[in-house]
Amino acid sequence: MNTNLLNKKFAAGALGSALFLWGASAWAHHSIPGKFNTTGPKTTLVGVVTEVDWRNPHVHLFMNVKTGNQTLNWAVELESPSIMEMDGQTRETVRAGAAITVRGPRARDNSRQVWGEEVTYTANMLPVFPPKVKLSKVPPVPRPTPTWPDGQPALGQAPGVADGFWTDPTKVALVEDGVNVPMDQYGNLVNLADAAKVAPMQPWALGVYQNRQSRQLRDDPTYVNCKPPGGPRMFQSRLGVQFVEDRERKRIFLLMGSGNHNYRIIYLDGRPQVGLQGGDDDNPLYFGRSAGHWEGKTLVVDIVDYNEDFWFTQGGLPHTDKLHLVERYTRTDNDTLHYQVTVDDVGAYTRTWTASWDLKWNGGGTLPSHFCQNNRQ
Repeated sequence: MNTNLLNKKFAAGALGSALFLWGASAWAHHSIPGKFNTTGPKTTLVGVVTEVDWRNPHVHLFMNVKTGNQTLNWAVELESPSIMEMDGQTRETVRAGAAITVRGPRARDNSRQVWGEEVTYTANMLPVFPPKVKLSKVPPVPRPTPTWPDGQPALGQAPGVADGFWTDPTKVALVEDGVNVPMDQYGNLVNLADAAKVAPMQPWALGVYQNRQSRQLRDDPTYVNCKPPGGPRMFQSRLGVQFVEDRERKRIFLLMGSGNHNYRIIYLDGRPQVGLQGGDDDNPLYFGRSAGHWEGKTLVVDIVDYNEDFWFTQGGLPHTDKLHLVERYTRTDNDTLHYQVTVDDVGAYTRTWTASWDLKWNGGGTLPSHFCQNNRQ
C-alpha cells in the first residue's frame, strides 16, 4: 500500500487561530432547526457586510443593520465551507462593503443571528450565492464497475482509474425500507405523528426518538460535543466517504469527509472482533469493530461493540451497546454504490430491520475536510 497516499488523504490544512467575536455558544456546531426557529416568522435584514468568516463549522457573514437611531451588527449563518465550496462558492464570492438583504429564521435565543435562507444584493435582488449545486456527473450509459486484476470490484480507486469519493446519498436518515416518511435534510420529521413508522422501536426507544424530534435535534452529540458520525450516519452526508483498499494487508480504510478526519478500518483477514491488548482492549467504540468478507460482487461487513455516546443516524433514532450492524456494499456500476444496512439491536428495537440507499461517484474529486469546531475555543 502507498502509505504516502494515505498520509496525504489524512493531512489537514493549516487551521487559523480563532477570533472570539460572539462567544462559544455562537460558534457551537448544531442542527439548523435546533438553533434557529425554522417554523416561525422570517426575519429580514438590510445592511452592509462588515466581515466574511469562512471557517468551520459554518460560514458567517457579519453585517451592520441600521435600526432606528442605532446600527447593530448581526451574524448571518450559512452552510459549512466544505458544502459551499462543493456548490461552487468561495470566500471571495462576497466581500466586506457589499450591500445585502437577508431573509431567514432568527436564532431561538433571540440573539442577533439569522440563518441565511435567502441572501441577495440589495441593489438588484440577485442572489449572492446563486445555485451552483452540481450533483455527480453520471453518464447516460452506465459505465462498468472497475475491478482489480483478479476481478474483484474496486470500491474506491483502482489501477488506471482516477481517484474520487462517494457523495450525494439518496437518503439522509435511517428509515426502514418500504416506509415513506417525509423528513427534511437534517432528519427532522415533517409530522411528528409519523415517528412510530420510521423503525420498529421498543416503547422506551420511541419515547426517546419523539423527544429528540420535538427538540429539533438540538441535543445531537455530533453537533453539541463533536462526537463522531458512527454507524450508517457517515453515509448520510454530502461530504462523502472514500475507500482506500489495502489489499496486501487485507484491510480497507474508510475515510469520511464529515467527521474531523475520522476513519474506520474494515478487516478482511478473519481476525476476531475483539480489542487489542495495550490498545483499545475491549472498549466499545464509536465505529465498532468491522469484519468483512466478499459474497460475489458484494462486500459484507459485520460490526459489533458500539458505545452509546453518539447518534448512529441523522434524525436521532436511538441505539444501545447491543447494536449489531451488517452492511452490504455493492458497486453496481462505475458511478453507483448501493449501501444496505441491517439493524439488530435487541435493546432498542422489536426485530431486525433493513434500510438502503445509493451514493454517487465524484470521480477526480477530493474528499472534503470538515472540522466540527476548527479549533475554536
